Amino acid sequence: MAAAQGRFSDGADGMDSAEESSVPLPFRRAVEGLRKARLRPGIEIDPTKPPQRLAPYAYALEAAVVEGEDDLADGRLILLHDPAGHDAWQGTFRLVTLVRAELEPEMAADPLLPEVCWSWLTGALEARGLAYGEASGTVTMAASHYFGGLAERRPATQIEIRASWTPREGVGGVPDTTAHLAAWCELLCQIAGLPPVGPTDSATGVVSLPQRRGPHHP
Repeated sequence: MAAAQGRFSDGADGMDSAEESSVPLPFRRAVEGLRKARLRPGIEIDPTKPPQRLAPYAYALEAAVVEGEDDLADGRLILLHDPAGHDAWQGTFRLVTLVRAELEPEMAADPLLPEVCWSWLTGALEARGLAYGEASGTVTMAASHYFGGLAERRPATQIEIRASWTPREGVGGVPDTTAHLAAWCELLCQIAGLPPVGPTDSATGVVSLPQRRGPHHP
């Protein structure tokens, strides 16, 4: 699969050398870490325009876990950078994400599901030895029931994880964004129902739900 791609916060493609040189070096290196990442098969990733007002510099990717013609899960990952630092972040970088997928009703009925989903994120980060701080987020489930002309459709439940965390900076003030992207993709695959790869669940404290093949269609 091709390496990840994206763009700077101004959304401009074809940035010339003068414009690029005005971007802080730690941010450029962090973005390069995202661009060079090689991801597991089944993940399709594309650039998307990042938000304009969350930080002076931003870079965004959107991804989907695809099996055949089905999108099993999709999400967005945003890298934020404020060279002056941010009190709430406790650092100069922040990663922000939204991931979502459709679940079968029996899985959605599991009372431990929110805790399990949150463990997928923290477990994926810890499995790679990634230091991070100030993690926060929500796990939301929304149920849909169909009536009238749509009554033949099965009830559906969508789960959504919104989260953010501060990746700890390494050499030159640059976090290991390649590894953070790989951990995020593992979260995306977990919520899609694919089995984890790499370290075992027991080693990371991650709980797996039964494997599934994606949303049911009417």
